Amino acid sequence: MKTIIVPIDFSKHSEYALKAAALLAKKNNDAIIALHMLDLQMSSLNESVSYHQEKTAFLLQLAKKRLQKFLKKEYLEDVKVTSIIKHYKVFSEISEVAKQENADLIIMGSHGATGFKEFFVGSNTEKVIRFSEIPVMIVKNDLTDFDFEEVVYATDFSKESVGAYIRMKSLIEDFGGKMNLLYVNTPFDNFKTTAEMEKMAADFFMVADGNTKKMKEVSFVCDKSVEKGIFNFSNSVGADMIAMSTHGRKGLSHIFKGSLSEDVANHAALPILTVKI
Repeated sequence: MKTIIVPIDFSKHSEYALKAAALLAKKNNDAIIALHMLDLQMSSLNESVSYHQEKTAFLLQLAKKRLQKFLKKEYLEDVKVTSIIKHYKVFSEISEVAKQENADLIIMGSHGATGFKEFFVGSNTEKVIRFSEIPVMIVKNDLTDFDFEEVVYATDFSKESVGAYIRMKSLIEDFGGKMNLLYVNTPFDNFKTTAEMEKMAADFFMVADGNTKKMKEVSFVCDKSVEKGIFNFSNSVGADMIAMSTHGRKGLSHIFKGSLSEDVANHAALPILTVKI
């Protein structure tokens, strides 16, 4: 049995995630942790310690009742569900909860983020992807089943991503899906010839699998950007999910270099599965 964490903020998108987790849990006999992050603002200077404690206790009880009501879903019948409320303010700390609970996967809903909101604020989804040490699945819509037959796994075939590839391969097999490996060649700094791409992939598989059998499952495509290449290829093969590895960049590195996995998670309509390198 594996453990799936589902962050709950009572929105329709968190219900999409909860339903997806229930579908997976029933399929593999997994357990679900419904996690609500209770945002307790710091008390003002005019508040006494006792008043702040009373207010905290009241809000905690209110959140418990609301979470219990939210979890009364028919699709959760016969599924082991545990509810947890944490007094955290930032979604990056979900990774700490995942460690404490020995969780295997985070499934969360997202409406994405665009424009100024994406650049200056970023979505909670981005924060979870950036900080999580365990795989993260992002859903944007209401799923009726958990049958991901065609999964596009975009990779750069770098040596540092070998571990992420092995974990991703195992996850996709658990989901019952087929991994369509993809390398996107762009006309800019990282452009590679066909021979260079094939050698890079062959070297990667020799390290990861000890053979090059997976070469026949790799598609090399050219596009104006990696993100566009992923979306166009996913459309062409009728993908059910997009999978990627992420470096989890933070701070200035994230601001100036960005994160491809976060961009794809924000802009894609398909479910996204990420594993940290």
